[in-house]
Amino acid sequence: MTEMFTDRLYRKAAPIWDAYLEHPFVKGIGEGWLTEEKFKHFMKQDYLYLIEYSRIMALGAAKAPDLTTMSMFANLLHETLETEMQLHREYAGRFGITEDELEAEEPAAVTTAYTSYMLNVSQIGGAENVIASVLACAWSYNHIGKILAGWPGALKHPLYGTWVEMYASDEFTKLAEDCKTLMNQAAEGRTERELKTLEDIVVKTSRFEYMFWDMAEHLETWPTEKFERER
Repeated sequence: MTEMFTDRLYRKAAPIWDAYLEHPFVKGIGEGWLTEEKFKHFMKQDYLYLIEYSRIMALGAAKAPDLTTMSMFANLLHETLETEMQLHREYAGRFGITEDELEAEEPAAVTTAYTSYMLNVSQIGGAENVIASVLACAWSYNHIGKILAGWPGALKHPLYGTWVEMYASDEFTKLAEDCKTLMNQAAEGRTERELKTLEDIVVKTSRFEYMFWDMAEHLETWPTEKFERER
């Protein structure tokens, strides 16, 4: 059986993704003991992240080499804007947070660094760089969702069950698989040097994903914020 480029990427990213499942924030969702304060901070920052993620999907459609690829990017953009972000809006409503308040939130340092990196590599390369920059997010969330869905009580949790259900769903699985398909298509016929560049993007974004979980766990914004408040 011929190995796909995404098989190589998974082997490279697996140690990082395994660490997600041991992270206290992710375990807290799966086991149901994560504090609402931390989850609220995560949802606000992730909403801002998804706005930039959507911009990158739109950039992918603009850079697409053919109509089929353009259509796939457009569909990924639609699902992000209308499905994934709607889940965030619904959760925000439970906390009494309006959509205006979500959009007015200031991106934390990690959120800014992560999205800036994705936008940068997407702008300087072709559609292959775009899909490499968004792949780890979609694929790893689906990976996490499917595993957490198997943990006792995770799907039935009154607050976090909906989150787990969405990322483990057939609909989100298709979105992740579409991303993998785009990645494998983009990798066809490329030199080892070009493949290594794409691999590096996926590894770096996987590292940023871990940092994002860490940011949420520790309620991080900017390290200088406490000094700014004192002035």
